[in-house]
Amino acid sequence: MNDPIADMLTRIRNAVRARHARTDIPHSRLKMAIAGILKEEGYIASAATVEKGGFKVIRVGLRYDSEGNTYLSGLECVSRPGKRVYAGHDEIPQVMGGIGVTILSTPKGMMSGRSARKAGVGGEILCAVW
Repeated sequence: MNDPIADMLTRIRNAVRARHARTDIPHSRLKMAIAGILKEEGYIASAATVEKGGFKVIRVGLRYDSEGNTYLSGLECVSRPGKRVYAGHDEIPQVMGGIGVTILSTPKGMMSGRSARKAGVGGEILCAVW
């Protein structure tokens, strides 16, 4: 696997399309930070580290409304191993006119686009969620 972030987003996307209640993703601190931001922003229900077969995995609980519609309609990788995308604090793009969230890796840690603009830091744009 060359791009672990793309793999994580694809696992979540596939689980949402299959209407699963949760999905397991191989653990890393970066992926756990992304899952934490998704939970803060209300796109997923939970994110916890669990042991499975002697390995750590991130168990992501997916969030649906009372009619079974998901809160997560789209996930897109922006940076990838062949093309990294960086932005200053004043250049961070808004997703869907501010409805979605941009997730960045900054010198102050992983942040959503909104909080990075507020803190005045830029960084690598990892993904966009809406």
